[in-house]
Amino acid sequence: MDFDVIVLGAGIVGVSAALHLQDRGRRVALLDRRAPGEETSFGNAGLIECSSVVPYAFPRNVGTLLRYLRNQSTDLYWDYRALPSFAGWLARFWWESSPERLMSAARDMLPLIRQSVAEHDVLIDRAGLVSLAVSKGWMEAFRTPAEFARNATAAELTAKTYGLRVVPLDAAALAAHEPGVADGFCGALHWQDPKSIVNPGALTKGYARLFEQDGGTLLTGEATTLKAEAGAWSVQTSSGRISAKEIVVALGPWSDQVFAPLGYRIPLRAKRGYHMHYQPTKPILSMPFVDTEQGYVVAPMEGRLRLTTGVEIARRDAKPTGIQLERAERTARSAFGLGARLDANPWLGLRPCTPDMRPVIGAAPRHKGLWFAFGHNHHGLTLGPVTGRLLAEMMTGSQPFVDAKPFRPERFG
Repeated sequence: MDFDVIVLGAGIVGVSAALHLQDRGRRVALLDRRAPGEETSFGNAGLIECSSVVPYAFPRNVGTLLRYLRNQSTDLYWDYRALPSFAGWLARFWWESSPERLMSAARDMLPLIRQSVAEHDVLIDRAGLVSLAVSKGWMEAFRTPAEFARNATAAELTAKTYGLRVVPLDAAALAAHEPGVADGFCGALHWQDPKSIVNPGALTKGYARLFEQDGGTLLTGEATTLKAEAGAWSVQTSSGRISAKEIVVALGPWSDQVFAPLGYRIPLRAKRGYHMHYQPTKPILSMPFVDTEQGYVVAPMEGRLRLTTGVEIARRDAKPTGIQLERAERTARSAFGLGARLDANPWLGLRPCTPDMRPVIGAAPRHKGLWFAFGHNHHGLTLGPVTGRLLAEMMTGSQPFVDAKPFRPERFG
């Protein structure tokens, strides 16, 4: 064998898995068709979100569903041509989003979410990336008093239940805290426990450098060339074909390109999203802001503002539309002082999602030496290191620090 393990995918999950396996004495190769952190891990809002203890669910409110049906909202846009391929997945997502099943998903995810900041902190310190991390939390901003009051009550209960810190700010307190925010918000909830990253792509690249500095091998190649032969797994790279006893599929929204040919029918779909960077025209934000009622995020990124959209339901390979970005930009420009666009084109990314709102982490049931780590929904950056630790513990025979049963691949049959 050339290596003990080959990790397919150099996003935040794959890089973290490679690091944790290497820390446990495995000879690891990390393979991707691009440089680390240049796909999904590049284009997010930069949140290590330990306060989002309840997953993003399919809405059950009739008013919200009617608004989505009109397809004029900022937080969701759907392409009718994609609906047939999403229909079964969306039906399962709706079913899994009942109050009882949603709370079950929250309980299953809590151990990972709760440990997410601590696991990042370890790698950030080792990699010398402290300058990329900001320990100020994030703001959940509201435009209408009724929504603010309702969410403030719910946030107080959530904080008390899960040991989180949240501070409600009225309009005056919000303006004093963030002078770069316009008057359109009546208040905000300041979630204080999460961290934010001012350059998510650079964080993933920094973790990858740490992996190489500690003796890991980073290679370029196509994961779809994977073959099982003679008790080993092999894959073609730019340096030739390499082999290992074990393989980890951590390809995010492209993981199906490997697991589907092997006969696995895991319902993985990609929710699309966009971002754009802007020159600030007001005092720059001190932390990410979510415009809750419009459904977008504005985050400070190394002196720029990054506007990140909600969900677009479209075929994975469809051309970018930019519709959501244009809608969000109209609202956010005056609210947050967005100046000139700084990118030549909007960035389009894919969020790998499962309908039960849990990632797939664990051994493939029908192939020896095949392991899965994908489907982190909207929390890939948050859950990268904690997933890497859990997977490495499972692969090396250590006692997993959390119960991995809710994430097992065979739950989908």
